[in-house]
Amino acid sequence: MYKIYLAMITTIFSLVSAPVYAANPAHIEQLLKTKKCVKCDLSGAELLGVNLSEAELLGANLSGANLSNANLSEAHLGKADLSRANLSNANLSSANLLNSNLYRAKLYNANLQGANLQGAMMPDGTIHP
Repeated sequence: MYKIYLAMITTIFSLVSAPVYAANPAHIEQLLKTKKCVKCDLSGAELLGVNLSEAELLGANLSGANLSNANLSEAHLGKADLSRANLSNANLSSANLLNSNLYRAKLYNANLQGANLQGAMMPDGTIHP
């Protein structure tokens, strides 16, 4: 009986503590058609390898999104929430990430050359000067 109770408690805590992401499908469609989605809910979106160069994503919620291999060069991501996003191998060259949230984002092999990171929260929780 104790083992069953312990298993139930463990399962409940793992479900409660796991982040839940649910991008708005209309926002994803808007982004892919226009490259403009200000303050959109794109949390958890699968945007693997998409071309979003020069996209307008100011204040967008991209938490937990998969943007690996995406082209975000010169994208406007000021005040965007990119926490826990996968940006591995993404091109963020000359992107504007002013005051964005990159906490726990995966930036492995990401190109950040010329990107504006002023005031951004970095993956380790520090604020970029």
